[in-house]
Amino acid sequence: MRRIDALLADYGSSHRSRRNLTCHAIGMALIVFGLLSMLQTVRLRGPWTVSEALIGAAFLFYVWLDWPLALAVASAAGVLDIAARVSGRWQLGAAAFAIGWILQAIGHAVYEKNSPAFFRNLVHLMVGPAFLVNEALGIRKTPPAPASVNRTS
Repeated sequence: MRRIDALLADYGSSHRSRRNLTCHAIGMALIVFGLLSMLQTVRLRGPWTVSEALIGAAFLFYVWLDWPLALAVASAAGVLDIAARVSGRWQLGAAAFAIGWILQAIGHAVYEKNSPAFFRNLVHLMVGPAFLVNEALGIRKTPPAPASVNRTS
């Protein structure tokens, strides 16, 4: 099994409820938007900020795992980066960041009834966005959930 498949399967084992996945999809988008919005305030050179440097570093990590998935995740991050630039308000980003984490906590406490995957492995902070993009686009075939799990709840 390739490393990306093992990471996606491990992450997926803690994210089986569709309601939790919905909380995560919205929450992660808010977290990434918020982080990029706040990092837009730190200029590097010319039009570049720390937010683009973060996207570049994340892209290299994702390329190491899977090239097609890396392109998809980078595209999503690029859209959120543009939205962060357009908003131009780090305060909005800070609020989005906080609300995103609240949604993550709700998803695990209310719907999944387990701890976030990154409590076991910090790499899952990076795997989460890739998992959701993969769920949405079906880039990599993920192992099916055990039959005893109801993924529609």
